[in-house]
Amino acid sequence: MSDNLIEPHGGTLVDLIVDDGRAAELKGESRDFASWDLTPRQMNDIELLMNGSFSPLTGFLGKADYESVRDDMRLADGTLWPMPITLDVTEEFAAGLSSGDKVALRDPEGVMLAVITVSDVWEPDRAEEAEKVFGTTNTEHPAVAYLMGIGNSHYVGGTVEGLQAPTHYDFRELRKTPAELRSEFDAAGITDVVAFQTRNPMHRAHVELTMRAAAETGAHLLIHPVVGMTKPGDVDHYTRVRVYKALMGRYAEGSASVSLLGLAMRMGGPREAVWHALIRKNHGVNYFIVGRDHAGPGSDSQGTPFYGPYDAQELVISFEEEMGVKLVPFKLMVFVPSQDSYMPIDEVPDGTEFLSISGTELRQKLADGSEIPGWFTYPEVVTELRKTSRARKDQGFTVFFTGLSGSGKSTIANALMVKLLELGGRSVTLLDGDIVRTNLSKGLGFSKEDRDTNITRIGYVASEITKAGGIAVCAPIAPYAGPRDANREGISAVGGYALVYIATPLEVCEQRDRKGLYAKARAGIIKEFTGISDPYEVPTDAEIIIQTTEMSPDEAATTIMNYLVDEGYLETEV
Repeated sequence: MSDNLIEPHGGTLVDLIVDDGRAAELKGESRDFASWDLTPRQMNDIELLMNGSFSPLTGFLGKADYESVRDDMRLADGTLWPMPITLDVTEEFAAGLSSGDKVALRDPEGVMLAVITVSDVWEPDRAEEAEKVFGTTNTEHPAVAYLMGIGNSHYVGGTVEGLQAPTHYDFRELRKTPAELRSEFDAAGITDVVAFQTRNPMHRAHVELTMRAAAETGAHLLIHPVVGMTKPGDVDHYTRVRVYKALMGRYAEGSASVSLLGLAMRMGGPREAVWHALIRKNHGVNYFIVGRDHAGPGSDSQGTPFYGPYDAQELVISFEEEMGVKLVPFKLMVFVPSQDSYMPIDEVPDGTEFLSISGTELRQKLADGSEIPGWFTYPEVVTELRKTSRARKDQGFTVFFTGLSGSGKSTIANALMVKLLELGGRSVTLLDGDIVRTNLSKGLGFSKEDRDTNITRIGYVASEITKAGGIAVCAPIAPYAGPRDANREGISAVGGYALVYIATPLEVCEQRDRKGLYAKARAGIIKEFTGISDPYEVPTDAEIIIQTTEMSPDEAATTIMNYLVDEGYLETEV
């Protein structure tokens, strides 16, 4: 072991789970506490706080620690910690809290998991946090999008007393706490451990690079995948974990193990890489594999990367000695046919042919059902991926219309539904704006909040239809980009998605208005009317744009059908 590394299993772990007596006392007093239902990200955070993964933290950061972490990557006492771990709550909830109050923290079923004793309540400058922690205020960055549009406005800091860990019904034998992993390493006489962080399925290149990392360090290999919140659009963790389990037989017996980490990733690049290293140190690790753009979200819509390719590696190296975790650089592995083996790309002789398949290419192969070559991955991996990544012709999908009132959405959506029913093979459900308002969203008004709720409900129902293999045709106005984007993300995770923008000019919509709604809106009789007194955010990401002044509803529906055929969702020419 290198002289600059601490003993891997010797650091102090925080354990926030209280004994039975204190738990009973808190439960008895809880009727006097305020109660907060934890969000999905907070559920991940509270679990890792309680089991010691976030040692030395003893709760959600108070204001002084938060500002110090935000500005300097250190707690107020100088301890290295790069990521703010905060409990975000609504302004209304925050207004009822004072220092010293206790708040019961509950899971979505209402089970009290922990109690926080409040030290601070404040409203952070979220733009400043985004800029300092993630290096950008661009909401195309997932963590910035959370800060600016999903997370709540106020933070509550304080120490946490844990009553019980969140319940998991999947892969229980692999969900090992830091203390449990350390104990296993000690019992096996393992002194050096190299960890591999992943949020993706593993293929032959990953197996090769992890084997090399273990050989170079002389360390036991810990496959330590994130199964909490990852990047939107990632393969679901159920599929990924089945892949990791299937691959264990590819390693020499006793040389590798797998354990799951319920972390809510922020995709924070360099800071996140340091955070990941500290978390792995708590799990008994002293070597950590860090690759190009580790935990980065890639590039923005203009093609500009959020982080440099080696920023994460450089930041981790700068803290190696302080952390007691040594970086092992992730080497891009490519297949060299002439050698019938994988090699680091920088070791491939000039002029030598090499092969690789990108994530996009793999998704396309899964989508169209084409063969995935054996040099790229193993048969057992393909088997697991195909269980959930069905070919497009076998997937459910959603066609989501958006456009002004009177643009022709409902007419074209009905024509499309009829053509799909004529074709057969899948159930088809129409979620038209008026139908949804009558049944699914009865009681909602037309404020921005209510409109967003309406579109969210439509998106949820469409995602369930899509996941079940059916077709959802949605035709609301959907004037705001935010809810449309959220629906795209949620539906695309379970099947196909196509956004259709009915780009009928406002003046044409007014001319077609049989109900006189535009006239009433211009007269001020109808408030918050899209296109008149309320904005319509024109989509920039529509797969299909229909100009109804240039084609009939039948031609528009046929255009959409042809798109679905071209993309592989339908097999029959129309």
